[in-house]
Amino acid sequence: MKLRATAIGFTAILMWSFLALFTAASGKMPPFQLSALCFAIGSIPGLLVLINNPSRLALLKQPARVWLTGIAGLFGYHFLYFTALRNAPAVEAGLIAYLWPLLIVVGSALLPGERLRWYHVAGALAGLCGTFLIVSRNGIDFDGAYAVGYGAAFLCAFTWSGYSLLTRRFEAVSTDVVTGFCLVTSVLSLFCHLALEATVWPATMFEWIAIVGLGLLPVGAAFYAWDYGVKNGDIQILGAASYAAPLLSTLILTLFGFAEPSWRIALACLLVTGGAVLAAQEMFRRKSPAQPAAAE
Repeated sequence: MKLRATAIGFTAILMWSFLALFTAASGKMPPFQLSALCFAIGSIPGLLVLINNPSRLALLKQPARVWLTGIAGLFGYHFLYFTALRNAPAVEAGLIAYLWPLLIVVGSALLPGERLRWYHVAGALAGLCGTFLIVSRNGIDFDGAYAVGYGAAFLCAFTWSGYSLLTRRFEAVSTDVVTGFCLVTSVLSLFCHLALEATVWPATMFEWIAIVGLGLLPVGAAFYAWDYGVKNGDIQILGAASYAAPLLSTLILTLFGFAEPSWRIALACLLVTGGAVLAAQEMFRRKSPAQPAAAE
């Protein structure tokens, strides 16, 4: 059960790896407008499930803290991420924001029933180094003029890691509630768009296809898979494996001609893959049937 849930959680990481490609192909739609549209699309699978089985609507009745956590996680992360990209260079902002997998691995030690081991931290740090190689391909030059953007990126990392860790505490809450999180995030993003941006619609059918792909996968199904994975799977392994997202994203961009292959990609691949395997070694370790679980 735990292995299956961890695997489902990992599919979210695979879907997030297509985020950059779909975003690059989606045209010039402003970020909050894009977020509003994508989260509306992302709520459709959950709505179809609820329409097909109306009895599941009762599962949406949850304590306020569950709703606050979910909305703060989805909307808060994207609001801070877009703010960071508007106020700091994308390379530096992306590097800071992608501290969240490391924060998940370290913070998981605070969760009931979890134990932080050296290989969890080592695996997460290896992944962080691999991510650094990817996002710093054009160099890193931190400048105090971008303090607002850097601060937003740090808050972004803490927001998503905090959401993921708190979600684990709501393991009894059905993943159906993610449908509500997506709908509220879409509405809040729409308000931000109307207040801060000019409306820009896709110019081609290809851009519309990219936007639908965003809504159905990295800004849709991925959140359902992640919710199920962190509640029922191994959150430490998922945290370390999350560094595969920027690596796979870069490989996909390279494959489709949006980036150039280099030695950095090869070394990053070794660091990220090796770090994930190191952090996940418990899953590969076979226990003897006669050995009690407490004997570790």
